Amino acid sequence: MSAPETPDVPSHFQTFLAFDFGLKRTGVAVGNRMTRTATPQPTIRADAADARFAAADQRIKDWQPDALVVGVPFHPDGASHENTLRARKFARQLRGRFGKPVYEVDERYSTTEALASGARDADAGAACVILEQFLRSLP
Repeated sequence: MSAPETPDVPSHFQTFLAFDFGLKRTGVAVGNRMTRTATPQPTIRADAADARFAAADQRIKDWQPDALVVGVPFHPDGASHENTLRARKFARQLRGRFGKPVYEVDERYSTTEALASGARDADAGAACVILEQFLRSLP
């Protein structure tokens, strides 16, 4: 596997809100560029897109992030699957609804890593893993 590409993120972007998209549960984490750490937030529990976006809207209002990060799942060999397409659609919808830059991160094994680290909420823990991976990639 090749080294992850460094995303082109303006240096004045400091605060980020990350989402680990799921059809029933979407993990959320907030973090910043200075500490390069993420803090889990309550998981969004919503089956319907409208409810999911209403909850995301509230998180965005609460945290006022400079940009959003969405974990995109792939098969271990890097191939796309149905949830890859769903997560990318969610990322596009976030960008369209909230007008904030959205960065996608390969989230393979994020839930496994979160559980191995002792996360009490696997979804929020996975969002932390995704966001910290993103923050580490920044110059």
